[in-house]
Amino acid sequence: MTDVRLAITTMASNLEARRLAHALVEEKLAACVNILHAAESVYRWRGAVQTSQEWMLLIKTTEARLPAVKTRLIELHAYELPEFLVIAPDSGDTAYLAWIADSVCD
Repeated sequence: MTDVRLAITTMASNLEARRLAHALVEEKLAACVNILHAAESVYRWRGAVQTSQEWMLLIKTTEARLPAVKTRLIELHAYELPEFLVIAPDSGDTAYLAWIADSVCD
């Protein structure tokens, strides 16, 4: 088991995604944020099916930093209800997991 977490969100533009990614890494809330370009999302919102282009962000952080990541994400996000899903990996490369932990520590 590891305390590393992968948080997932989507944003409406590349500019917004880059702004959030840079803020999280610069503020040591995330070790790395991958921005996956132009995903098409189909979802139900307020009773209607919607389709939009979004940018997915994969945020590598730790359990301890998750509350601050979520707070910052909500501050910088344009959506009324931003996606914030967290995956807890059971394992991974020990050196990579250590790098994530070292990158977000104060």
